[in-house]
Amino acid sequence: MANHFSALERVRQEERRTEVNRARKSRFRNQIKALRRVLEQKDSSAAQAMLPETFSLIDRGAKLGIITRNTAARYKSRLHTRVRALQAPAG
Repeated sequence: MANHFSALERVRQEERRTEVNRARKSRFRNQIKALRRVLEQKDSSAAQAMLPETFSLIDRGAKLGIITRNTAARYKSRLHTRVRALQAPAG
């Protein structure tokens, strides 16, 4: 355990930051899962409506260090491709 006041303070700060990061990561993952669920149901209008909110969370996650920039770009590219495939006329 830490002995100095500054080290004790850093432990407290780290616990708070861990909780915040855990909540952010959870929200990020849940949003992606929700969009994937809508894509599985082939609901084009709902997927199109969820896309901006999902992209916003992905970008924020990259900015805050939850995921890397390249991972964010990959998520966005793959999700956008699937949404466009739903909107394309079948046949």
